[in-house]
Amino acid sequence: MQRTPGTPLNDPTPAGAPDSPEPADTPSASSPPSSPGRSWKWIGLFGGVGILILLLDQLTKALALAQLTPGEPVNVIGTLLKFNLIRNSGAAFSLGAGYTPYISVVQIVVAVGVVYLSRRLGSAGWAVAFGLLFGGALGNIIDRIFREPSAFHGHVVDFLQTPHWAIFNVADMAVTSAAALLVIQTLRGIHLDGTREQRK
Repeated sequence: MQRTPGTPLNDPTPAGAPDSPEPADTPSASSPPSSPGRSWKWIGLFGGVGILILLLDQLTKALALAQLTPGEPVNVIGTLLKFNLIRNSGAAFSLGAGYTPYISVVQIVVAVGVVYLSRRLGSAGWAVAFGLLFGGALGNIIDRIFREPSAFHGHVVDFLQTPHWAIFNVADMAVTSAAALLVIQTLRGIHLDGTREQRK
């Protein structure tokens, strides 16, 4: 039979046939585009935060040793904040005095573990938390290895004091902030790789 006028004679698609399916490798509109450099971006953020915390910690400790005298606190903001230089043989906030070698080993293990897990980072929150944790741990590790009285028995320099709280330093603040941020990320259901937990 003659085809309908205006219809090409070489049209391979019969009338009423369904449209051809899309190729199998066509990405879905709902799935995010792949980003090969994404992991390196978060690793860079992690490393930048870690280095910043480490430098800030060591700089403030050097200034405290140069400007402060042990046993002579200096009021900074009334009684809310004082500079009070001490040598701490324990862990954060002067806890665990006398266990310096064991604390040193634990902090080294934590720092190595954070670097290992950083390869899986896919979230800004986790990257910042890991950077704070790494920089804070490394800041106090340096004190324990290189300061008096001996390697792995060195005393950490603490100089920040607030009411009803132990004397601490920038590294302690970073580690505490990291712990709080990790809890927040977990409560939000955001995993290390950036995926979000599906809540029912």
